[in-house]
Amino acid sequence: PVQWLEQTLWELGLEVHRQSFSRTLPFPDETRERYMVHGTNVYGILRAPRAASTEALVLSVPCSPGTQNNQAVGLMLALAAYFREQIYWAKDIIFLVTEHDLLGTEAWLEAYHDINLTEVQSLGTPGRAGAIQAAIALELSSDVVTSFDVAVEGLNGQLPNLDLLNLFHAFCQKNGLLCTIQGKLPRSDWDSLPGYAHSLQTLALMVLAQASGRARGDHGLFLRYRVQALTLRGINSFRQTKHGMAALGRTLEGMFRKLNNLLERLHQSYFFYLLPSLSRFVSIGLYMPAFGFLLLVLVLKISFGWGGGWGWEPGPSATRLSPQEARPGLLVLLPPVLICEAAGLALYLLPVLGQQVATQHFPVSEAEAVVLTIIAIYVAGMALPHNTHRVLPGAGAAQGWLALKLVALVALALVLVALALLNFSLGFLLAATMVPAAAAVQPNGPKVLLAAVLVLATPAVTLLLSIFLERELLEVPAGAGEGWQLFLA
Repeated sequence: PVQWLEQTLWELGLEVHRQSFSRTLPFPDETRERYMVHGTNVYGILRAPRAASTEALVLSVPCSPGTQNNQAVGLMLALAAYFREQIYWAKDIIFLVTEHDLLGTEAWLEAYHDINLTEVQSLGTPGRAGAIQAAIALELSSDVVTSFDVAVEGLNGQLPNLDLLNLFHAFCQKNGLLCTIQGKLPRSDWDSLPGYAHSLQTLALMVLAQASGRARGDHGLFLRYRVQALTLRGINSFRQTKHGMAALGRTLEGMFRKLNNLLERLHQSYFFYLLPSLSRFVSIGLYMPAFGFLLLVLVLKISFGWGGGWGWEPGPSATRLSPQEARPGLLVLLPPVLICEAAGLALYLLPVLGQQVATQHFPVSEAEAVVLTIIAIYVAGMALPHNTHRVLPGAGAAQGWLALKLVALVALALVLVALALLNFSLGFLLAATMVPAAAAVQPNGPKVLLAAVLVLATPAVTLLLSIFLERELLEVPAGAGEGWQLFLA
């Protein structure tokens, strides 16, 4: 309701603006079969009476056609009316209502910061405030709630400053609100065995959510612009304790007053952490050694291989090499390495480029065509480890294999280290599945068993198993059909 929102915000005394945008989707919206999305964002700016509009705070509410999240829009308007009467604001406050969820939020952020990252076509933002210091995204399922669930995971595993999360937790406790993370309430007996199991379950859910790389709310898009943000979801469940809009309003008003007192950006505290509960966290200094021990397996393997101590000897038909021929040259390793890199390039380019061809010749949707193409490339790639020994000299098969595995382990270790620095959860999950397989595989031994280990260690299988594991931890198990649809998504 663009016109109604503009009129209401204007009557509250705010500076009101609208922003129209459009976005061409890489995949069509299968529910409506559309390739182009058009939308309008509406936002009102409350100018700070005690500052020169150099800094701002954002309260963002996604609004779609229908009654979904109408309660959040109403609470935002009530807060805007209350904030307008106060004189202590030192930062501008932007009340933002976005359309099409993440698409509208991204369009507004790109226009506000005057950049274009995702090819969103927009008319820009005619009204601006100061540099955004923090943002809160609000979602409500009804006009009464039993608990507040907070989402922290952003794009590619980014996390907000821990102080912002502690601020939310403190105000929930002050106002008697139940607050959860990953949908799990904290236990009072946290130092008991059931308490440890509950904390481990919550921690595993956060690892899976962060490893997915998806933003679990509108706040995830603010994080890429170095704006600390959270998504707060009001949950109305079967619990007897109910809270009305007044308690939610007091919590949000208290958070904005605290953020209004910031003298600088949130840059202290932690940006890298894992949460077993809202009252406790695991810092990077504690969870990184676990990843280091996994990589230690690769380092030891590389060390033993460099010294020739892997313990694999060629068969009796292999010819003894002279010391000068014991180590193959780098050109011998070039073909299998190039083949593997070409397979990776094909995984990156072919699925999206070939989706139109697949949909024209097969009765599948665009999303299914992309996933099936990826699976086909994976299946074709399974033959590569079996065939790489053919490009090596016959007499030097043993030493050639040792050198090839040495190069592969070094490359795997470097990729996992770089990935863990960007998204620890994703790097840890891949290391936990790929490192044992990479360390165990060798030419001799049970080929069927080793092949099965390699298949189970592929990232695609890890993703599929992670989907089922997450649903089990959420206590809503998924069937095979539902798991496949989640895998496509």
